[in-house]
Amino acid sequence: MTNLINYKVFKKQFVIFLTLGVLLSCAPKHEYITRIEGKKIGIDQSYTPVDSIEKFIRPYREHIEQDLDNVLSYAPVTFDKSKGEWQTTIGNLQSDITLAKANKVFQLREHKSVDICLLNHGGIRSTIPKGNITTRTAFEIMPFENNLFVVALKGAQIAEMVEYLIKAKTPHPLSGMSFAIDKNNQPKNILVQGQPLELEKTYYVATNDYLYNGGDSMFFFKKAIKSYDLDYKLRNVLIDYFKETDTLPVPTNARIIKE
Repeated sequence: MTNLINYKVFKKQFVIFLTLGVLLSCAPKHEYITRIEGKKIGIDQSYTPVDSIEKFIRPYREHIEQDLDNVLSYAPVTFDKSKGEWQTTIGNLQSDITLAKANKVFQLREHKSVDICLLNHGGIRSTIPKGNITTRTAFEIMPFENNLFVVALKGAQIAEMVEYLIKAKTPHPLSGMSFAIDKNNQPKNILVQGQPLELEKTYYVATNDYLYNGGDSMFFFKKAIKSYDLDYKLRNVLIDYFKETDTLPVPTNARIIKE
């Protein structure tokens, strides 16, 4: 009789174990990505175009090419960032354009004026050759997706900006301010919109999101009182200006003077 009871208990436990096993084996399996690898695949002559894909892409490519080659303006000279110790014609032009465009948006949104524009020399990736200017020109100058920012800085940070520019010895695009460098390599006569710099005053500086986030070691932007993303790409700033301007001006006024 005892053996019969043990057999029934064993049988019951076996059925429960078997049922759980079946249920667990039927439960949905969740898979997770634990590793991602990338591999660069070069395109060379061993890869031949696929006619069906080429046929599908061709109208889109032709449409884009047509848009890029659309003539927007005219350059009376070649604007080149390699010519100039403290400023260049292309840098002056770009900063003047950016300051004007930023001001238009900023005044509408915030009812305030932009005082200065500072961009980076390395951000200019091409020249503006003499002749017709197209949309492709803007993409070649500014291939990055940088956004236009306005940053509120105290005059003390503007003084840091001046020290940075002297130390960098690179012709950064600069508009809205000027200063001289004396024989001891010290700044003097710092003017913002034609007025002497005031260390406690708040100034509004147009720049891009890369520099605002500390790019090129411009850490004075990290001390901003406030910042404003204008949701306006720097490349589109150029394109809009080119559309509005028949012939580009050639800025010749010095922003930084070495004595």
